[in-house]
Amino acid sequence: MELIPEMAREKKRRSNGRRSPLAAAALIGAGLLITGGVYAGASAAFATTEQTSVTAQVSAEEGEKLFQANCATCHGLDLQGTPDGPSLYGVGELAVEFQMSTGRMPMQMSGPQAPQKQPQFTQEQIESIAAFVQTIAPGPSYPEERILDGEGDIAHGAELFRINCAMCHNVAAAGGALTEGKWAPSLANTSALHLYAAMATGPQNMPVFSDTNLSPEDKRDIISALLFQQQAVQVGGFTLGSLGPVSEGLFIWIFGIGALIAVTVWITAKSN
Repeated sequence: MELIPEMAREKKRRSNGRRSPLAAAALIGAGLLITGGVYAGASAAFATTEQTSVTAQVSAEEGEKLFQANCATCHGLDLQGTPDGPSLYGVGELAVEFQMSTGRMPMQMSGPQAPQKQPQFTQEQIESIAAFVQTIAPGPSYPEERILDGEGDIAHGAELFRINCAMCHNVAAAGGALTEGKWAPSLANTSALHLYAAMATGPQNMPVFSDTNLSPEDKRDIISALLFQQQAVQVGGFTLGSLGPVSEGLFIWIFGIGALIAVTVWITAKSN
């Protein structure tokens, strides 16, 4: 009977003096996990940095190939321009992105103005060509995100639009005809980036609005006003193309006066 307490004390001493094999395995596993996590994180960060720089370089190189194959015929291998196309010195990536993503370039044929059409390149290809042009002939670049956020002063932007833009684009931004077969396009579906690009680069017949003419905040306000107008719900009635008094007067002349003439003829015929 005395052997049992002695064995229990011996077992207790062994238990207190020896660690469990599971604890050692857990420590080793935790150490491996921590070490592997640190290594993986450092490797991913390094790979991301390296991949970003390589992607930017490859993008410009791909843009050069695309430019030489599709644009150099008119604009020259060195962007110097030819009799068939203007020089691209100083136009920058913003103008290239605008012209190509709206389908205005490449042009199908010479004319008073390049019409908007379906783009012939993917957005990635367009940005690659723009990046190449920016490396050779730097110019206006993409704006800050806040300029395009649509959170500017809408009332001030609408006022600036009426003063600077409405004479061509119409008060309702529906566009209008210009001289010699040219026209100001509708802005009903124009993106915020392209609204800014048009003001900053002056495509087609549009003047360039530099920061001395319209500050970045002014441009932000105009963009905000146009985006608000694009999203506004029509309260009723016929918009008649939102072309103002010309379309309204033509409607009254054709249908209003036409209806009066028809009633007059009917009354006269009935009395006879």
